[in-house]
Amino acid sequence: MAQFIVYTSLASESTLNPRWILALASLVFLAACAGQPGDQLKLADGAILKAAKFSELEGWSRDKQGLALAAFRRSCRQLREQPAGRLVGPGGLAGTVADWRPVCAAAERVPANDDTVARMFFMAWFTPFWVVDNNGDQGLFTGYFEPLLYGARRRDDRFNVPLYARPSDLVVVDLGLFRKELHGARITGRVVDGTLHPYPSRAEIDGGALDGRSLEIVWVDDPVDAFLLQVQGSGRVELVDGSVTLLGYAASNGHPYVSIGRELVERGAIPLEEVDWPAIRAWLDNHTDEAKSLLHANPSYVFFATVDGEGPMGAQGVALTPGRSLAVDPRFVPLGAPVWLDATAPAPDPQDPDVRLNRLMVAQDTGGAIKGAVRGDVFWGHGEAAGAVAGRMKHRGRYAILLPKAVVVADAGV
Repeated sequence: MAQFIVYTSLASESTLNPRWILALASLVFLAACAGQPGDQLKLADGAILKAAKFSELEGWSRDKQGLALAAFRRSCRQLREQPAGRLVGPGGLAGTVADWRPVCAAAERVPANDDTVARMFFMAWFTPFWVVDNNGDQGLFTGYFEPLLYGARRRDDRFNVPLYARPSDLVVVDLGLFRKELHGARITGRVVDGTLHPYPSRAEIDGGALDGRSLEIVWVDDPVDAFLLQVQGSGRVELVDGSVTLLGYAASNGHPYVSIGRELVERGAIPLEEVDWPAIRAWLDNHTDEAKSLLHANPSYVFFATVDGEGPMGAQGVALTPGRSLAVDPRFVPLGAPVWLDATAPAPDPQDPDVRLNRLMVAQDTGGAIKGAVRGDVFWGHGEAAGAVAGRMKHRGRYAILLPKAVVVADAGV
């Protein structure tokens, strides 16, 4: 009952009326009675989750958890559409959809415009776990955003770079349906004479492998901008009539993602410590004869779909929230789970020092380059400021996954 006292005292610091204090105290009591996960949980590849305390999360009491709560509610609405028995996270790490429904129902009753109440909600219903792999709890955190491109519906001399919709013959196979030990692994290709073959690579697609199939959504004026859009996964295209089309990730060709920044480092073109998107872009602009071959070093190719409504959709199928949505590796982190990020990020002005990035986010997206237990990609939104931060973010940090206290946690190790 000590936990009960802590949260009721926190409630007294807020501007809540007595009815809210009683409701929150009840939520805390019910969540506490539901049980606690273990102190340490196994993940794949030797990684573990190590139980933490909210008092260990630097900056927790100063964060605007109401913004994270609003993002979390979006994930909850997607979860509610899933079967109750469906596993959440790798190997059922985060239980089943049924385990999350009481948490999500409670989230809908909490006012997201009160950060203190939102903070109490997360403390009442979740337990934080640091993610630790063979290299410790530190990993790489990058950023992504929605770039703005310029395009047209029809090809002409200026707008001659296509952005394609998902081809109808592209097949994605969930290998976990065939072998339990392959849970989460997928392979992409197309069927030729009854056999699954790899889908064409970036170089093959640029060479005309999809010509004549009417897959072009729009045509843009810059192949490097088109490449950036594929890396980011979503963006905006301003058309010649002034209208703007939102594009979101639809599928990829299944080839592995290869970093062209790393390729430039291996060629000795850019020192490792100087590699970021502005430096890569400058190299491409200054080496136009070599640009195409460098882009083709990444065989991965992304297909798009037009987006209606709130903006870019993450891999979980919900609209992303700038500064609060995180792309993760789903082999380790359940999509929809709150995640406490403890890292640094670039300031919008390159002349200013880095800033602390201690905030609650929600795992709502994935990415071809986001691989590993301690690895994340922060969604910064759209616009010049978002691009200035995302393009230079390659910072070290750590994070803690928040798992519901009521979950009967499964061992995700294989």
